[in-house]
Amino acid sequence: MRTGSFVRPMGSSMDDELPPFPRRQMLVLAICRICEPIAFMGIFPYIYFMIEDFHITDDKSKISFYAGMVTSAFTFAEFSTGLLWGRLSDKIGRKPVLLTGLIGTALSVLIFGFAPNLTVALLARAIGGLLNGNMGVLQTTVAELVTVKEHQPRAYTIMPVVWCLGSIIGPMIGGALARPCISYPSLFPPGTIWDRYPYLLPNLFSAFVVLIGVINGILFLEETHSEKRHAHDRGLEIGNWILSLLPNFRRCAEARDEKTTKLSENSEEERPLLEHDEQLPGYRTNQNSPENSPRLGSTSAPSISRDPLDLAEPRGNVGVGFSRIFTRPVVLNIVSFGILAFHTMTFDQLFPVFLSTERPDQKVPTSLPFKFVDGFGLDSKTIGIILSAQGAYQLTINMFLVPPVLKRLGALRLFRFLTLAYFALYLVTPYLVLLPEKYRMVGVSMVLVWKCTFASMAYPSNAILTADSAPSHLALGTINGVAASTASLCRAFGPTISGILYAVGLTSGYSGLAWWCSALVAIGGAVISLQIEDPSSRTETRANFNNDVEAGQQRRSSLVTP
Repeated sequence: MRTGSFVRPMGSSMDDELPPFPRRQMLVLAICRICEPIAFMGIFPYIYFMIEDFHITDDKSKISFYAGMVTSAFTFAEFSTGLLWGRLSDKIGRKPVLLTGLIGTALSVLIFGFAPNLTVALLARAIGGLLNGNMGVLQTTVAELVTVKEHQPRAYTIMPVVWCLGSIIGPMIGGALARPCISYPSLFPPGTIWDRYPYLLPNLFSAFVVLIGVINGILFLEETHSEKRHAHDRGLEIGNWILSLLPNFRRCAEARDEKTTKLSENSEEERPLLEHDEQLPGYRTNQNSPENSPRLGSTSAPSISRDPLDLAEPRGNVGVGFSRIFTRPVVLNIVSFGILAFHTMTFDQLFPVFLSTERPDQKVPTSLPFKFVDGFGLDSKTIGIILSAQGAYQLTINMFLVPPVLKRLGALRLFRFLTLAYFALYLVTPYLVLLPEKYRMVGVSMVLVWKCTFASMAYPSNAILTADSAPSHLALGTINGVAASTASLCRAFGPTISGILYAVGLTSGYSGLAWWCSALVAIGGAVISLQIEDPSSRTETRANFNNDVEAGQQRRSSLVTP
């Protein structure tokens, strides 16, 4: 008998065996998540003009450098505290850390909206990064909510879909509401607060959205930490009371309770034949009781992402060193994640600046294929529309294209293909300015479709590979914290370096310099991806890891036992 397999009750289908997908909690988590891309992406359409209004420099070719600094301030700060927030979530739970991150985001956008100079703008973004460690904690929360492999493709594309929604709303609002006295003089007359702080209005909108996310999290987000989820939560009690007033929710709750009772009865009737068989921990969310757990038995059951060896849930990885957690597959996946974050963040920050760059007053000598300078000269409203259209496309493919492609090709094969082909995107992009006027927007659209398709598939693939390469799910929180910090550091360096290179390129006549350097980075990522192994053969590593955990627990027990 294979350890960790399930009994299929007679007359039941494969879908009946699978625990229910935690729709409610994933929805609550998605509402919390959407606040961040709205606040983060909302500045891109107007950051060029904001830097210009600060009057730091008269040389417009240097504006991209300062725009990169503003973007990097958040990610540098996030890097410095990402691991700390991840470890804190292991001690106090996921929910308080996630809510603190949202509150930090609200404070950050409010200060940013009132920023009168570059120093305050940098400080505002740094505050947001210092107080927000949600990237790694969210990954851990999703892993704790969804432990069935059949649910993985669906679950790991929900947060990218949410990010896409935010990337639609954020740039659209940022581009439409920035400088309202210029865009809507009849509604916002000159001389008012909107004239003094021309970028306050979009940030007020972002702060309002984040406030909704905080209220949603307080009332409806359930703790997923194994040791904290049963603690008293006054906010959750109030939220459940509010939901109980809704007739539809009451009917759904009654149906769920009835299903739970039936599953419990079935579990009493069907027991393992051998008492010494190792019981697999049930699929648990706070919406599903332990009685809902599938049972041991046949080998024709669905696979589970939580390894059968991950039976103990200790208070920390006692007795296990970092060298046992950060194995070669884990390190390779984290490095790949960092490189991916570096060049994709470079694109996200550089492309709006690329579109904002004005055409030179006098013709710059051109020597193809590398020496050329030109610009699009688009305004903030047009750039906001373009970025929102990009988000709409990304949302669509995340919903309908990414899950089946992931399922068909597998995470490793898909990730390798994407990383091998990514460099071509950065080689092509700077040549858009050389297209005839009537074909320029067509070229922009094609590049954005290319970029969105690749990014939408690369991130979920890497997330699945990282989770599957972990020596144990007991170490997943620490691994995600380090991965988040690594990605934040790379996202911090990316915009700053690309901003410097873009300014140098405009000055020297090689406007594609920053893009071609990103292509070199992407090639490095492709080389690393070829070293990643299939994570399906990690059973022995997990066994050794869990043996070390058990030994650590025994040592701790011997120390505290009188």
